[in-house]
Amino acid sequence: MFDTMTMTKVLGAVCGSLLVFLLGGWAATALYTTGGGHGEGHQQAYAIDTGASDAPAEMAEDAPDFATIYAAADAAAGESVFAKCRACHKLDGADGVGPHLNGIVDKAKAASAGYAYSDTLVGMASEAWTPENLDAFLLSPRNYAPGTKMAFAGLPRPDERANLIAYLATTN
Repeated sequence: MFDTMTMTKVLGAVCGSLLVFLLGGWAATALYTTGGGHGEGHQQAYAIDTGASDAPAEMAEDAPDFATIYAAADAAAGESVFAKCRACHKLDGADGVGPHLNGIVDKAKAASAGYAYSDTLVGMASEAWTPENLDAFLLSPRNYAPGTKMAFAGLPRPDERANLIAYLATTN
């Protein structure tokens, strides 16, 4: 059933199909990346005003401060938020991908012995992880400590951050 000639035809068909696929991809790339005239002098034809530029300023004025949010924080809700952290951090005193977080609230920064912190956090070792510092770090780790090893994007919702910090405060 499968003699040499049949196997040669099958192999030729497979190689031919791959060649057509590769040439088709090359042609499509050439068609869609010809530049389209979007060089240095490119300007937008029109702009649609969505009012989005005014909204953050208004929201910042109306938003309660962190102390108010933290005072009303729910540690039980923070435990479910900690599920986002659990992949890298532990609460049993052992370091994982990240340092352990038990007792982190009001603990000195970069204080987990044996964990290799980034230079930025080592430079902050004289400071403590106050709830306010943790809030700023959890909002955007890379903005708070540029060069941090933490790849997490952050928690944008202030109530989630406050709940998480309240939960971490119970793990001392």
